[in-house]
Amino acid sequence: MAKLLIIDDERAIRSTLREILEYENYEVDDIDNGVDGLDLIKKKKYDLVLCDIKMSKMDGMEVLEQALAYSPDLPFIMISGHGTVETAIEASKKGAFDFISKPPDLNRLLITVRNALDRGTLVTETKVLKRKVSKTRDILGSSDNINKIKETIERVAPTEARVLITGANGSGKELVARWVHEKSNRADNPLIEVNCAAIPSELIESELFGHEKGSFTSAVKQRIGKFELANGGTLFLDEIGDMSLSAQAKVLRALQEHKITRVGGEKELEVNVRVLAATNKDLMKEIEEGNFRMDLYHRLNVINIHVPPLTERTEDIPEIAQNFLEDICKEYGMPVKKISEGAIVALQNLPWTGNVRELHNMIERLIILSDKTITEHDVSAFANPGGGTNIGAANGSSHASAGSNGSGGAFNYEKFSNFQDYKDYAEKEFIKFKLEKNNWNVSKTADDIDIQRSHLYSKIEKFGLKRVAD
Repeated sequence: MAKLLIIDDERAIRSTLREILEYENYEVDDIDNGVDGLDLIKKKKYDLVLCDIKMSKMDGMEVLEQALAYSPDLPFIMISGHGTVETAIEASKKGAFDFISKPPDLNRLLITVRNALDRGTLVTETKVLKRKVSKTRDILGSSDNINKIKETIERVAPTEARVLITGANGSGKELVARWVHEKSNRADNPLIEVNCAAIPSELIESELFGHEKGSFTSAVKQRIGKFELANGGTLFLDEIGDMSLSAQAKVLRALQEHKITRVGGEKELEVNVRVLAATNKDLMKEIEEGNFRMDLYHRLNVINIHVPPLTERTEDIPEIAQNFLEDICKEYGMPVKKISEGAIVALQNLPWTGNVRELHNMIERLIILSDKTITEHDVSAFANPGGGTNIGAANGSSHASAGSNGSGGAFNYEKFSNFQDYKDYAEKEFIKFKLEKNNWNVSKTADDIDIQRSHLYSKIEKFGLKRVAD
C-alpha cells in the first residue's frame, strides 16, 4: 500500500483529499504547514507528497527544494489556488512531478497520483537494476573507519588521482574501487577490472596491453587489451601485488607516458585511463624482497585507502547483517527472517577471517538452516572453526563435527603453535571438504567458495591435496 503525505494549510482541502485517497486504498498522513511536513518526510518513508504552494511558516516551493535535497526520488505534486503557467514551470524546474490547480479535478488528481507512483516505482527499479548490473552495492556501516573511507571517496573520486586500496581478502576493496569510479567524472565510461592473481604471468601483458596476430603461438588474431578497453574510463588492477616484474615495468611506462604498445606490435597507442589498484599484500615488504617495483608503488600510491578488517569495525555488523538478511531473502523469494539481539552479539564475537564476504555467506547459511527468527543458538550451531557448517551438532547428530577432534571431544587447539598454523589447517580442511562435496570438480568448487580457479589450484598444490581413488 502506497503511503502519501498531504501538506496544506486549508483543513477542507486536506480532508477532501484524504477522504478520496483513502477510498482508493492509499495510506494517508496530512499536516497543515511545511516545517512539520519536512520533519515527517525525514522521519517516515513516503511514496508521494501533495503540497500546497502558498502556506504560512514555509512556502511550498521551499518545501519541495529541501525535501528533494534530502530524498531526490520522492515524487511531488504541487497544488495551488493561484495557479499560473509561470508557477507550473517553476515547480517543474525545481523537480515537481506535476502541478494541479485548486479546486482539483478529482479524476485528473487520481490519474496524476497513479502516474507519479508508477514513475517512482520505475526510478527505484531502474536504480536497483543498474546496481545489480554494475555490482555496485552501498558501503554499509557508520563506524569511524567506514565514515573516513566514505569521506575520502567523496574528496578523491572527482579528481584524476590514482588510488591504492589495501586490506584483507573479503574486506570490500573492490566495492571501494567501484564507488571511486561511480562518483568520478569518468562514471559514464567503462570500469574495466583485471585480477592480476588470476592471470598466468606469461599472459598478463597480453591481457593488459593486447597483442597482434601471430605475436606468439596461440595469438591467432589481434586482441585489444584492458588499457585500450578502459580508454576514457577507469582501470582497476586487483591484487596488483601478484603482477610479474616485466608487466610492472610496462604498467609503469603506461602511467608515465599515457602510451602502450601491444605485444608483438610496434605502434604506440595513446590511452586516457585512470588507474585504481588493490592488494592484500604488504607492498613495502614485497619491495624489500624484490617482488615489487618501488617506482610503480609510488606511482600508484598517490592516495591510499585502507579497508579495515571486519573485526576492527564490529559495530557495523548489525547493519550489514540486516542488509544481507533482506537482500538474500528477497533473492530466495521468501519472507524476510528476523534476527535476535543475542544472534547479533554472537556474530560480533566471531573471528571473521573472511571479513564481509564470510559474513554474507554466514547470513545465507543461517537463512537456509534456521527457523523464522535467527537466534544465538543458530549462530553457534552453524559457525565453527574452519568456516564449515556444523549441521551434525545443530541436529543432535552423534557424528563428529568439523569442530571436534574426531572422537566426540572438544577440538584440540593445543596442537597449533601459532595462528597461521591453525588458519592453514582450517583452510585445508575446508577446501578438501568442498572438493569432495563437488566430486573434485575444481571449477565448480572455485565458484562455490567464491575464489578464482587459479587460486584454488595454488591452494591444492600448497596443501598437497589429492583425490582419493574410489
